[in-house]
Amino acid sequence: MEKTAIVNIIPKSGSNMKGNVTFTEKNGKVFMKAAITGLLAGNHAIHIHAIGDCSAEDGKSAGGHWNPDNKNHGKWLEEPFHIGDIGNIVADKNGKGTIVRTTDLWCIDCDDDEKNIIGKAIIIHAGPDDFSSQPSGAAGPRVGCGEILLK
Repeated sequence: MEKTAIVNIIPKSGSNMKGNVTFTEKNGKVFMKAAITGLLAGNHAIHIHAIGDCSAEDGKSAGGHWNPDNKNHGKWLEEPFHIGDIGNIVADKNGKGTIVRTTDLWCIDCDDDEKNIIGKAIIIHAGPDDFSSQPSGAAGPRVGCGEILLK
């Protein structure tokens, strides 16, 4: 059975960015695609954060990175890393960027709290993830936020 979750990214911290993220689960794998506009050209960190709350103007209501295994922050699929460590989205000169991921580390609306992405948030940062600074990659202000919702 296929399941879908959607995210509407809204601007935070005075940015003009917006976008969407779609998660589709099929046969035990989750495929994610994020499409963002309104960014400055270059790399911008994208993470899953623990709380699906984007009410704060600076996005901090979404809490820290989703990290149910209590691992150090790092690079996607390179141990150690949080399962919320997606990586960097690269924006072109027009401010548009996309990123895709496929994994069995996540699930959509399942009974496993350590894998279920529903109720978490996607955060886009002003700068790149350095993949080493703890606990979050030194990526700067949160410029976009969206709650992960079951479609």
